[in-house]
Amino acid sequence: MRLLSIFFIIIVNYNVENFFHPAHDSVWVDSALVEKDEWEWTPEGERRWTYTRYQRKVENIARVLTNIGEWDGVDVVGLEEIENAECVRKLCNTLRRGEYDFVHYESPDRRGIDVAFVYKKAKISPISSRQLKVDLGEETTRDILYVCASVDRMDTIHFFVCHLPSQRGGAATSAWKREAAKKVLQQAVDSVLADDPEAKIVVMGDMNTSPKNDITGLKNRMISTKGQSTMYKGTHKYQGRWTCLDQFYVSASLDSVAKVHIYDAEWIMEPDEKFLGLRPKRTYNGFRYQKDGFSDHLPIVMTIP
Repeated sequence: MRLLSIFFIIIVNYNVENFFHPAHDSVWVDSALVEKDEWEWTPEGERRWTYTRYQRKVENIARVLTNIGEWDGVDVVGLEEIENAECVRKLCNTLRRGEYDFVHYESPDRRGIDVAFVYKKAKISPISSRQLKVDLGEETTRDILYVCASVDRMDTIHFFVCHLPSQRGGAATSAWKREAAKKVLQQAVDSVLADDPEAKIVVMGDMNTSPKNDITGLKNRMISTKGQSTMYKGTHKYQGRWTCLDQFYVSASLDSVAKVHIYDAEWIMEPDEKFLGLRPKRTYNGFRYQKDGFSDHLPIVMTIP
């Protein structure tokens, strides 16, 4: 018996851009010590990334999520570009101490950035989780995070949090890397649907390319923007051009009930002096620190039902 209509949840995906802890970090990944290339995000580095600035970043991200969730708060958050568990733990405690927890695994990404799954403990109960490795040969990238969780102890949703390889070096040249990650994701989705054709699946993350319906069995909800109040054409602005890099995919069992929008409150934006209009207000404009900055991405929000 499907009980989807009984519960209501707010799901947010947010690339929080360079959410680093100020201390230099090395981690063990697959029995190998990985030296993170994040020296610029230390107090002695080029960014002068102090604990004060780190704390301010935590507070600013928490402010965005609090405004999205309003009185009751958000229920699930997929995060991209976080360095380690300490960053996510600090964010959870800043949101509402004791009310949130998270799932995170260290990945082999050379910059030291990972993805994470934050959840409200009163509503979401993880059943299982694991890393999905993306093999790029000599190169490294973020793992895909899979979390199977119950909602209000009534139903189950399969979540995937992604941060696909960037377009560094050119979109066409780097496309094979994203295709490799999508293949890993597709295999995992196929496995879930083979076990339960009516499974509820939410894939979210920074896909680092324009929205496509390229995951069999799922629909990309960012392709159609009809009914959206936003004047913006995407979640990320580069050289004056908006692109919807941040995306939700859902299975058929959720497609008819899920509602999606881009959170584009003006207070998380700033004037785009070179290309006109507005753009997301980031923590650093070049090397100039902005204490009231957030990220170079806008959050995307899904509500169910």
